[in-house]
Amino acid sequence: MTTTIERDGAITTIIRTRHSARNAMDPQSAEALVEALLAFDRDPTQSVAVLFGAGGAFCAGFDLKFAATLAGEDHPLADLDFPSGDGPVPRGPMGPTRLELSKPVIAAIAGPAVAGGMELALWCDLRVMEFSAYMGVYCRRWGVPLIDGGTVRLPRLVGRGRALDIILTGRKVPAEECFRIGLCDRLVGDGSSRIEAEMLAREIARFPQECLRADRASVRRQEGLSEREALRSEWAGSAPVFAREGAAGAARFTAGHGRHGDFGDI
Repeated sequence: MTTTIERDGAITTIIRTRHSARNAMDPQSAEALVEALLAFDRDPTQSVAVLFGAGGAFCAGFDLKFAATLAGEDHPLADLDFPSGDGPVPRGPMGPTRLELSKPVIAAIAGPAVAGGMELALWCDLRVMEFSAYMGVYCRRWGVPLIDGGTVRLPRLVGRGRALDIILTGRKVPAEECFRIGLCDRLVGDGSSRIEAEMLAREIARFPQECLRADRASVRRQEGLSEREALRSEWAGSAPVFAREGAAGAARFTAGHGRHGDFGDI
């Protein structure tokens, strides 16, 4: 079993364990990760997920030993092709990289998050990296392209120029640089990424969740829209939430809770 699930209140932690391969992804592991994340998204008692690689490695990418067995095939990843019509979208080679979940996922990154492992981290909503962790398009050396969203999500996070520098050179991107350019969101001590990510998850899970998910969805939808279209989309998705959560929250404030920016008494 390469994937285990632990729950603590409203937090789901998904732990990948393939020590011998530095948590590289093979098809069986990809399927297991997709199933775990879909189960989290369907579970009404769960609010935030943390994705963690045990043994000091987040994910070393797609398993090249498995990839080598595909040599000579005309289209070795044909079963993962996007449908030509409106059919269901298959999983990505790294697993969940084509999923659109309704709830946030936080990557807790120790050691390498490289090649497809970097793409997996980019798919997450937030990234918590240890000081000694690193990213990089290490698959540049072997002619393996980014096919799990790396060429799409990386420039949206750090800008086209920086993205191309990382993608074309395949160089190592240390955690401090990742933090400086916005490739990770929290920089933490070695050995603490899972703890810190779970603390962050609990912080997020405390808030009214329908409102939080509506705001998250609006941020994700606005990519590529004009400002007016994005504003219309924000209104359509978020205004109805006020009647269900916002008015009640305003009443709590009126009753004396959460004054002066106090997030502890809400």
